[in-house]
Formats: sequence, C-alpha cells, structure tokens
Amino acid sequence: MEIDRRKNFRFSEWPPESGTPNSGDTDSEGTESPILGISSSELHNEFFNAVMKTYAKHKQCGILLKLLQQKYRSPEMESQLEEPWLRDYKDNRVFLIDGLIYHREKNTIALTLVNRDYISLILQECHDCPYMGHMSEDRTKARVASTAWWPKWEQELSEYINTCERCQKANRKNGKKYGLVQHIEEPKHPWETINMDWVTGLVPGGKENCNAFLIIFDGFRKSVRCLLCHKEDTAMDTALLFWNNIIFTCEVPKIIIGDRDPKFTLEVWTNLYDMLSTKLAFYTAYHPQTDGLAESMIQTMEDILRRFCAYGIEYQDHDGYTHDWVTLLPAVQLAYNTSQQYTTGNIPSLV
Repeated sequence: MEIDRRKNFRFSEWPPESGTPNSGDTDSEGTESPILGISSSELHNEFFNAVMKTYAKHKQCGILLKLLQQKYRSPEMESQLEEPWLRDYKDNRVFLIDGLIYHREKNTIALTLVNRDYISLILQECHDCPYMGHMSEDRTKARVASTAWWPKWEQELSEYINTCERCQKANRKNGKKYGLVQHIEEPKHPWETINMDWVTGLVPGGKENCNAFLIIFDGFRKSVRCLLCHKEDTAMDTALLFWNNIIFTCEVPKIIIGDRDPKFTLEVWTNLYDMLSTKLAFYTAYHPQTDGLAESMIQTMEDILRRFCAYGIEYQDHDGYTHDWVTLLPAVQLAYNTSQQYTTGNIPSLV
C-alpha cells in the first residue's frame, strides 16, 4: 500500500489534556485491564471519536463491533468476517474498550486503525519525527507495535522504511572506520563504565557556534548524553563540560573508554579531580580501545543526525521552521534513549 509522504500529518489533535482520566484502564467490572499502547490519558478524546467514526465506514470493523458487543457468538455473523479479522476474533485477540477495538499480540496491546490517513500518521510519527530518529526497521517496529495495529502492518512498515529517502541517502556511510573490537567487562551499576567519543567536523551552529559534540555512553543502561562543544576545546573545557553536566546528575565513573589521545584524557581527569578536591589518585581507569557495542551506538547517533541533515545543514519541520544540527541534537538523544535496546530488551530508562 502506497503511503503519501507529502501530507503533513501531525498529532494536532493527539496530545493529552491534563487531568483527563484514563477511562480505558478498567473494564466494566472495575478490574484492571492490560497496559494499552494508546490510552485515554495519552490521546485527545477527539482522536478517539474520529477513529470510532472510521470503524463505521469499514465493513469488517462494523461486523466485528457487533460481534464484540454481543454476549454470545454468532456463527452467521462470523461467516461474514474475512482474514485476518476472523482468525483474530476466534483467537480472542480483539476486544472493545470504550467503543474502540484493540488488538493483542503476545504481551502487546494496540489500537486498531483502518483509516489510511491515520495509518500514514502513525508511520510518520513513529519513524520520521526528530524524537523518533529515523531508526532502523526493528526499532521502528517496536514503536509501532505498542501504538497501533492494522492488517499487514509489518509488511507496510518495511516498505515504508525501505523507501524513506532520508534513510537511503544517509545510509551511504563515509565516516571513520573503527579499530579492532575488544571485550569490555559488563558494568554492574549505572555510570560505572562510560564510553566517550567526539563527533567533529560539523558546521558551526547555535548561539555559541558549536562545531562538535561529546557523546557519553552509559554501559549499564545503554543510554547516551550528548554535550555540545567545540573541536578546539581544551582539556579544562572538557572537564568543565563533564563537571556541569554529568558529575552532579550521575556520578564519577570508574572506567572510561575512549579513542582520543591518552595524554589529553589524562589531563581532563586531572582537572576534574582537582575540581573534586580529592587526592584519591586515579581510581578511574582509562582504556584507549574500542568497544563494539559503544561504537555501534556512536555510529547510530551519527546516522540519526545525518538523516535529518541529509539534504543540507538545516532540517525543515512540518510547520516550515528550520533547525540546524544543534537544535536537533536533544531530539536525537531522546530518540536513542527511548528506543528498545537489543541487549537489554528495554528502553534505557526502564533498566
């Protein structure tokens, strides 16, 4: 099914209203229902009403609604259902909550959509938005699966991503080649082991004309922090950057992995420990080597940014506003930190 990418679908009627009760969290008997991919507390009631109206115009949904509203099964009505609707109904994979059809797949429950405009909206919001990051098919699939369901959605999602112009253009990688991968002992606590890498060679952007950013990767949670900086920053500048953004919100790491000049890094940590007024020597160990998982993460971050700047140094959003890479960076960080990580099976904030 072809998706019209030219339409500027937005969640204009989608944001939640503060204080809106989550009427979809309990069933008619007052018992707690499974966690929903989309609930009343997250979406505006107008969106739900619009989705319900689309059911009335869809033949299969109309039949399914009648079947789900009945107390007893009706073989005559069931015979009017087509696949996959019939199979899902017989397998008890579909059910009603507040007049909306939800579909269950293993431990995931998502809202059923049949309107092409809303399906296009879901695909765009789960893949194209800056805070989604034009992620890979697997990561986008995890987002869509917990949000919405429609027949053959996985096949359609695959086609959508494979024809994404920004992804295709950004996939032509010409970045640096990383060294040999070495095994790093798995950390047991957050911020115990970190990876650092500088992304440089960027066009100056933002009020301070930053031309680089420092990526700090937490090896335990698999989360990232992106700190704006300059390629010309001294070791003291970097120490201050780490002091102001990491130390008091996280902690002092025990193991640091990086690929920059060891002398530079040693000077950074000398300055940092001076700020801490500690004489505990350097219990922090520096490893000038490569870590496969961290290098993959760094490459992913660079790829996300490249997707939005694939057509120039600025990105234009749906409202016509332009953003340089500096203003996009927080969204890129959010996109990575809210995506499912293969090694943990969770998003970083849940680890």
